[in-house]
Amino acid sequence: MGKSSYGAVYLHIFAVETPSMPCFKFLHSKCSNLSLSQIQGSPPYLEAVKLCSDLSSSFDNTCKNCTDAIEKVAESLLALVQRQKDHTERTLCSLAAVLSVAAANVTDSSFGPNLFSCMSSLDDFDPGYIKLKRNLAKALVAVFVAVMVLILILVLVKFVTLKKSKIQKRLPKPLLPKDINNWSCLYIFSKAEIEKAISINNRKKSLGRGSAGEVFEGRLPSGQVVAIKQIKKGNSLDSFTREVAGLSRIRHPNLVSLLGCCIEGDEQYLVLEYCHSGNLADHILRKDTVLTWEKRVKILRDCALGLRYLHNYIDGCIVHRDIKLTNILLTEDLEPKLSDFGLAKMLGMEESKVFTDVRGTIGYMDPEYMSNAKLTCASDIYSFGIVALQLLSGQKVFELDLNASEQLTRKAKDVSMGNRPSTDFEDPRLHGNLNRKDFEAILQIAVLCVAKSSRGRPPIDVVFDELEKAWKNTVADMV
Repeated sequence: MGKSSYGAVYLHIFAVETPSMPCFKFLHSKCSNLSLSQIQGSPPYLEAVKLCSDLSSSFDNTCKNCTDAIEKVAESLLALVQRQKDHTERTLCSLAAVLSVAAANVTDSSFGPNLFSCMSSLDDFDPGYIKLKRNLAKALVAVFVAVMVLILILVLVKFVTLKKSKIQKRLPKPLLPKDINNWSCLYIFSKAEIEKAISINNRKKSLGRGSAGEVFEGRLPSGQVVAIKQIKKGNSLDSFTREVAGLSRIRHPNLVSLLGCCIEGDEQYLVLEYCHSGNLADHILRKDTVLTWEKRVKILRDCALGLRYLHNYIDGCIVHRDIKLTNILLTEDLEPKLSDFGLAKMLGMEESKVFTDVRGTIGYMDPEYMSNAKLTCASDIYSFGIVALQLLSGQKVFELDLNASEQLTRKAKDVSMGNRPSTDFEDPRLHGNLNRKDFEAILQIAVLCVAKSSRGRPPIDVVFDELEKAWKNTVADMV
């Protein structure tokens, strides 16, 4: 920075009021409270500006005239504040006089160096100016220290802010409706649109109720029938957006598609693909409906296909965590679709992960997962094995009975080992209308799926291959 800009810098540092009426606020004194307009209003000021504007010619004379004029400005300021005998006030009024005259000539690039040389040449002749110069130097040092402290504070604030932002970046951020819209093709419904869709002929039709909330039948303006899941108010936004995030990226013929969602206040809704034939439990456990052997094999094969898609997902294994009959929905053509991804977990490329919230449905839950909370893809395999055994036998798994699945699996193991005839495990409603060889093959793979240790369970690719063979045999028999 050149000497010619010193005056402007100091005036800028000391100014604390409006640009038109800046005030010098260096010490608590009368002179420090003088505004620039008050200094410029003193009679000697204009004379000092005029005499100091040209220090380049006849330097000795012009320098003496300039400094005398500045001294008169200082004296007039002392008289104005009535502090002629106060040494501190004299110093500050002198500083104010020098800075105000310097500011008036700040646009002249040669003025600063000339004024500096002028004041330096007076060191040997005028003790008063020596003191003035020393006081000015002290003021400059004080200003420099203040500026350095300010810079240090700004650096510290910046450092703390950056560190905090880095920590926040590591933390998972809750998703908002605008975020969902940015990375998905979902339609964001308003609460009014949801209410209108649910109220069909001024009535709400409930399709069922689960742990996460109630599901209603809905109808969009286009006439499309949808399932609208109202999330319980106790559920967190993170839990809701996890389900939205999981479903929005998943598209497969054997998985229920997410069409849209609604987040408005504390209200949360999912708009899902509607499956007209209900869930698999309605067709397996009810006495008034009977699924043929061919349909059962096809449903098992297609469910394995959907589960294979989840377990081989490009970003890592997606564990459904709640595979059961009621979470397998059927279309009008009885095509199965896995639903309810509210408990789904993405394991990434890890083989397993421990969760504190062991959740699922009693009777279908992996006993290993229940005991150590260690979630793996094999946890889904166990649940799928229970579903397969139910399709073969037509038996219930009572969700409140911890021993129900044990009875089912024990009976299946006895049959698979030849300790009991296969007819003991067949659904009597089939009346023997099945392929005995395929029945035994499916039973064998299902028993492997429900092994107590996850190490003894086959991966989904092996399960699908066995079911695909059984389905091809079934199709061949149908021809």
